[in-house]
Amino acid sequence: MKIEFDKISETVIKNFNGGEKEIAAKMYIDEAGNKIMHGRLIPGASIGMHRHEVNCEMLYVLSGAGRIKGEGSDEILVAGDCTYCPKGQSHSLINDGSEDLVFFAVVPMQK
Repeated sequence: MKIEFDKISETVIKNFNGGEKEIAAKMYIDEAGNKIMHGRLIPGASIGMHRHEVNCEMLYVLSGAGRIKGEGSDEILVAGDCTYCPKGQSHSLINDGSEDLVFFAVVPMQK
């Protein structure tokens, strides 16, 4: 199945999971709750720390730079980097760069 993100309306969420500013994302969510997202954080924006109780998340940076905070980690991200947050763990994404942080994320539901 082809997902055409350029045909999906962008959703803007302020203070997502307690983060700063807002996230803008084009999201595909199926009937089981699996999510595929093309997202963007403006400079100074963040997704607040949150736990993945019923899913995991893979996130690939398309452009920009920032940081991913996990349980006991704080890593710099640049275009081409990929991160993984396993089910049951927490993480936060921060754009502390000078341009938009654009990413692609997959959040599959797990049993």
